[in-house]
Amino acid sequence: MTKPPPLPSTSGHGGSFASRILVATLSLGTFAAFAWADATGAAGMPPSWWLMPLAVGLAAGGAAEAARLCAGRGVIVRQSLVQAATVGIVLAPAVGTQAFAASAAGPAPVGAMGWAAVACATVLGAMFLAEIAGYEKGRGAIDRLAAGFLIAMAIGLPLAFMVGLRLVCVENLGPEAQGPRHVGMLPLLSLVAVVKAGDVAAYVMGSLIGRHRMAPALSPGKTWEGAAASLGAALLAAWLVIEWRGLCPWRPWGGWAVYGAVVGLAGMAGDLAESLVKRDANAKDSGRSLGGLGGFLDLLDSPLFAAPVAWLLWVLGRWPAG
Repeated sequence: MTKPPPLPSTSGHGGSFASRILVATLSLGTFAAFAWADATGAAGMPPSWWLMPLAVGLAAGGAAEAARLCAGRGVIVRQSLVQAATVGIVLAPAVGTQAFAASAAGPAPVGAMGWAAVACATVLGAMFLAEIAGYEKGRGAIDRLAAGFLIAMAIGLPLAFMVGLRLVCVENLGPEAQGPRHVGMLPLLSLVAVVKAGDVAAYVMGSLIGRHRMAPALSPGKTWEGAAASLGAALLAAWLVIEWRGLCPWRPWGGWAVYGAVVGLAGMAGDLAESLVKRDANAKDSGRSLGGLGGFLDLLDSPLFAAPVAWLLWVLGRWPAG
């Protein structure tokens, strides 16, 4: 029986590894700075607004990379329209929520995501109008519509759920968000911690001890050993954020164990989904904007699948007994 070729080695790629570490450190530091400013309400900004520059940059960059991947498959989308649509969906929960927070009645956490649904419907209508205005027979209008709407939904909507995580508690919604039942930044931090701990563990352990390929047709470097390490790291990260020293005043549905397992597995599914897209577009990375980490989509792949799951578990959560 023919043996499969050996797993890709990381030796001899010190520059790439060093670049990964450098870019990851800078990315984490930037996120931490903006998260601290948002959590403390620096300069009197309402909750989530300090994070908007990061969300907008990721949305626009990810949409541009997805458009280029589509072009590699012969589908040319209206890139500027797709980028604007993706950014609009991401901004919708924060803009709509703050508008409601100014009124006497605060919105429920689920209501914040209703604005993302409104934005999705608006985006679809705008894309149809753009195709109607510039229609030429045989120029692939349906292909552009399908690809453009998929990009906006697949990137914009999960990022909107990340904004929703920041606003998951009613007391998070207004600028006065300082009540005793104020959840704050913890739901969003839990998502980032769980999926990125899983990503790092999968990369390190898969490189060191990985022998059994998980999805050789999609991503030859991914192994079952790396997946096991990823799940373990996700569980540890969930415990640290949710349970350690009792810092979290709210519990997601099922507690830290369910949260770590389900969000961690969703993150792995997102990683594989991006591998499918890149493989079908004959691309190794989604881009080179982030040096050794690849492109924006390479950074976002696991959170995009995990964010809606994390949001739902936090919304269904509860205050601890007693």
